[in-house]
Amino acid sequence: MDNLINSITSTSYSGITLTLSMAIVAMAAALIFGLVISLTYMGTHKNKYQQSFAITLTMLPIILTVIILFVGSNVARAFSLAGTLSIIRFRSAPGDPEDIGYIFFDIAAGLACGVGLYGYGALFVLLLCLFMIVISKIKFGKPNTTAKNLKITIPENLDYEGIFDEIIKKYSKDYTLQKVRTTDLGSLYELTYSVNMNKDADEKKFIDELRCRNGNLNIVLSLAATALYGK
Repeated sequence: MDNLINSITSTSYSGITLTLSMAIVAMAAALIFGLVISLTYMGTHKNKYQQSFAITLTMLPIILTVIILFVGSNVARAFSLAGTLSIIRFRSAPGDPEDIGYIFFDIAAGLACGVGLYGYGALFVLLLCLFMIVISKIKFGKPNTTAKNLKITIPENLDYEGIFDEIIKKYSKDYTLQKVRTTDLGSLYELTYSVNMNKDADEKKFIDELRCRNGNLNIVLSLAATALYGK
């Protein structure tokens, strides 16, 4: 009976017999690493993260660890796994570069557990988590400006050439008039600017000053696509 249980719960892994206890230790370590990484991600992003992504960061290390344990040194299993993964299609939109970095963080932690390097894995997770917390606290790499799109509607009889330049320069580092189009059957013009707003700019005062020049018509100030992906 003992031989039967051992044959079910053990297999060859890189020349070493993988037992049930070894698998449990590897998966437990991967789960702990995943939790630490996920908590670090949530702590450095506050309310700017999705719950589903935080849960995924917890799952990935243990999933990868199990895959490594199953494959071991078996070449046939490795090729089968590669063939299975090749049929998967990822159709999601490109994510935040930092989120992608956390996914690779998870992968490295899962690999460390899968090959049994728990000490090095723990050191790696600890150091990188501390590093991410520190650079989040000091706001490393945060720009002094925010990229925004500005749309100003003006009446057709208003000469828009340079009329808003003085105001925009006051509240931004630089700007570009990207597009001019007519609207409402040609009775109005819509100007679209790309503006790098100063970090401490008062947006309400900015819009109020613009309204005094465009006859109190519509003004839209929104985050540019680059600012949305870069938080």
